[in-house]
Amino acid sequence: MINTIIAAASRAIADRKGVTAAEYAVLATGIVVAVGLAATSFGARISAVFAGLTL
Repeated sequence: MINTIIAAASRAIADRKGVTAAEYAVLATGIVVAVGLAATSFGARISAVFAGLTL
């Protein structure tokens, strides 16, 4: 039983496809959070700038 678990864990560690997908997911989540925080922080200023550009 324990040998089966160890073999499965070894195969999971050797399979790099899942790790790459997880890294991209973490990176995408970080970008979404950063854009959301920037939009919240600078939203009023950006809105004022664009309102000043309209004729």
